[in-house]
Amino acid sequence: MTPPARVTVFTLGGTISARGGDSSRLGGAQVLGAAALPDGVRTELRDFRRLPSSSLAFEDLAALAGEVREAVDAGSGVVVVQGTDTLEETAFLLDLTCPTTRPVAVTGAMRRPDLPGADGAANLAGAIAVAADPHCRGLGVVAVLADEIHAARHVRKTHTTSVATFASPGAGPLGTIVEGTPRVLLRPARPLHPRPLRLRHPARVALVTLSPGDRGELLEAVDDRFDAAVVAAFGAGHVPAWLVDPLTALAARMPVVLASRTGSGPLLSHTYRGPGSEHDLLGRGLIPAADLDAPKARLLLHALIADGAGRPEITAAFAALTDGPAA
Repeated sequence: MTPPARVTVFTLGGTISARGGDSSRLGGAQVLGAAALPDGVRTELRDFRRLPSSSLAFEDLAALAGEVREAVDAGSGVVVVQGTDTLEETAFLLDLTCPTTRPVAVTGAMRRPDLPGADGAANLAGAIAVAADPHCRGLGVVAVLADEIHAARHVRKTHTTSVATFASPGAGPLGTIVEGTPRVLLRPARPLHPRPLRLRHPARVALVTLSPGDRGELLEAVDDRFDAAVVAAFGAGHVPAWLVDPLTALAARMPVVLASRTGSGPLLSHTYRGPGSEHDLLGRGLIPAADLDAPKARLLLHALIADGAGRPEITAAFAALTDGPAA
């Protein structure tokens, strides 16, 4: 007889565990008990945190990554259940810190369990099905919600309330859940990073999003309290001409990654060449974010610095994102 698949379920809190509109939370056993488990799956519960995801800190996620690595090393698939506000960040960081061929799925809910049309139980059942399915190995960390499987690198929360909020702009889902069974349609070409990153050191990375009329006051606030910065620029990587000199000076002091504030699509490198263009800024030492959106570029930069990387390794890591087919 085939032994049952093992899935370790980490519960962190979030809407899926909310009791009404107050701050009380269901325990992990209650959350897991609401989901219909796939046949032939043995689950192990770890009631890891009971927090809204907006309150999760890097220290929480570093501890979570350590326990996830232990679980997959012991031969288990993994499901992480948390709030959706920062679900994409958790999935992305786990993809950087826990590279494994075993399935790791992150899920949550958009509606509390006491509301009509609550989606948490179905999302959790789908995530467990993915984590238990050998055909889902090699996908990297994924987000599983609304019967869709999304790569951590691409997934974004795109709507404040819709149960279909999670999407992968410019890429689409890797697969779907049909009658409780995962169907994988696409596979990443390669891992996001060639080796696991460890969040071993404290790091502070600023994220500065530009807006019309910006005179650079927020750039001036990026001082020696920060180790690096990400600038979410206009369009495909453009800033007003008067910010070129301040950005040049900042990039001389610390790694500065240039991303787009649009949320999807690649950063350009040489289409525009005037002052403040992507070609101008990259020539002044800013590091291109490739096709990562600004929040994910910040997470990669944070993870690299926390792992002890210097500017050459940081530059190489971002350059590798455009080296060959996109993952």
